[in-house]
Amino acid sequence: MNTYWHYAKEMLVDRWLLIAALSLSLVASAGLGVGLAGVAPILETMLPRTENGVVTSPQSLRERAEILNERADAWIVPVQIPQGVINTLPTDPFKGVLVIMGALGVLTVISSAATFGHQYMALTAVYRASQRIRDRAFAHVLNLPLRVVVMGDSADISRRVVDETERLAEGFTALVSRAASQIGKGAASLLVAIYFDWRITFVSLVIGPVLWIVIRTLSRRVRKARKRAFRGQAQLLSRTGNALRGMRVVKVQTAEGYERDLFAETNEGVIQQMFRARTARALTAPVSELVSFFVVGALAALAAKGIIEQQIDPTRFLLVLVCLGLAGASLRPLTGITNEIQAAAAASERLAELMAIEEEPGLDLRLPELPRHRSSVAFENITFSYDGAERPALIDFSLEIAHGERVAFVGPNGSGKTTVLSLVPRLFAPTAGRVLIDGQDIAEFNVTSLRKQIGAVTQETVIFPGTIRSNIAYGNDQHDEAAIRFAIERAHADEFIDRFEQGLGTVVGEQGLTLSGGQRQRLSIARVILRDPAILILDEATSMIDADSEAKIADALNEFSAGRTTLIVAHRLSTVVNADRIVVLDAGRIVDQGTHGELLARCDIYRTLARTQLVGSG
Repeated sequence: MNTYWHYAKEMLVDRWLLIAALSLSLVASAGLGVGLAGVAPILETMLPRTENGVVTSPQSLRERAEILNERADAWIVPVQIPQGVINTLPTDPFKGVLVIMGALGVLTVISSAATFGHQYMALTAVYRASQRIRDRAFAHVLNLPLRVVVMGDSADISRRVVDETERLAEGFTALVSRAASQIGKGAASLLVAIYFDWRITFVSLVIGPVLWIVIRTLSRRVRKARKRAFRGQAQLLSRTGNALRGMRVVKVQTAEGYERDLFAETNEGVIQQMFRARTARALTAPVSELVSFFVVGALAALAAKGIIEQQIDPTRFLLVLVCLGLAGASLRPLTGITNEIQAAAAASERLAELMAIEEEPGLDLRLPELPRHRSSVAFENITFSYDGAERPALIDFSLEIAHGERVAFVGPNGSGKTTVLSLVPRLFAPTAGRVLIDGQDIAEFNVTSLRKQIGAVTQETVIFPGTIRSNIAYGNDQHDEAAIRFAIERAHADEFIDRFEQGLGTVVGEQGLTLSGGQRQRLSIARVILRDPAILILDEATSMIDADSEAKIADALNEFSAGRTTLIVAHRLSTVVNADRIVVLDAGRIVDQGTHGELLARCDIYRTLARTQLVGSG
């Protein structure tokens, strides 16, 4: 529960809303209490009374007011009504009833408005707090190391950000909206019951819980029996499914009798548990009625004695029962509210587990900005291991790449090619060693300033819901139309964009499904061009598209990569042979490096790759 209260404190940001909400809740509860108390004079005005065996006529409202002034202790709070007010009150009992009912009507309007105001302000505070918590959770997820997202369960992370914060909101609502309202109404009803007759109320509070305990005990038995029955039904479904899925084997093995016996045994257990649940449920009503009879009977006996001895007013006795019923109805939902708060507490723990994951290093804004890359990118004695991997993905990897050089990485699957590319933008941090840009360790600089210098085109093109324009300008809405136009022309994307009626405003749909693979890839290239990176990463950028699209994309990339440090992983021989240098990897180590011709002449692994894995250019 500590975690729940930790998150619940977020509502204190809007503490004045909460104070106003709780104040209105008190007003609504007070309105209910005064309204219940106001029923008594209506009934007593309408009904004749017996005093010392003599039946008297109904009192007028003015007479009752004068009596109240004579008996200042008749109310919980002593009241002295000004004589001028008394003189304005009607002397006709019926008109007095109308006045009281009119006053109660006004009070009901005020109480209802206060109830709505309480709910509105409480919900405003709740959902503002929920929004802030969810925003922080999502911002935290964006700052998590990539390994947490890639190696973890992304669906579970999404559930924690969205579903658990919603459960938190439900728990907050149960606390500051429903619990406050129900407790206030229950307390008001009890206070009025005490005011009418404290003796009957006290007896009810003593013996009333007996009924609650009996019903709760039976309910627990019903829940336990039903839970066991549901487990048995699950076993029954599993047994049926297994038999049907394995029907061929069942028939060939002549195991029908065996399956029938297993099913019958499980079914018998289910029937027994369901019978117990139904029996316990069937007992609930008669036992409740029996206990209720004794509880009400005890109250009736006590009241009858008091009424006969004229120590208890019968009208007030009935009003006490009404108030106690309202109190019970108001307080009964607290059990369900408690369950909601417990569910929210469990959700808060799952959310806290997510928030406790350490964010990726380098996000501290106090770290210096990395100057724009101008000389080299170097890997210095890099060793890298993925969590849970049997062997390192890279072992003692060292390489220096000059500014503007195009370097292609080739090797068998699992040789570490993509890992090398992931180290440059610090998507992963090396287990040992350093990545240097212009001779400076990138771990010592703000990671945002590093990534602003890098553009990446990968095999899995990511297109976000929205328009073509929003996808190209993704992450920066400040680009002008001319810059976006320049980017799509250099990416050869204008050929298909201009054919759309809405042009850059065309909605591409979820994951860009309205576009072809080549069109999506050219949009991602335009996105990178607009970014104007100093370092370009191409990871299988043309592996999943047709030959025509590949040629256009290759032209765009060749033109754009001029003067930029470019790191390439590709299965296209045409992409590899045009690189300034080719680095051959195997099992996380550099086997050889050189030009296409040099490696064909001396590197067996490269010759094998060129013959089997690298697809020819035609």
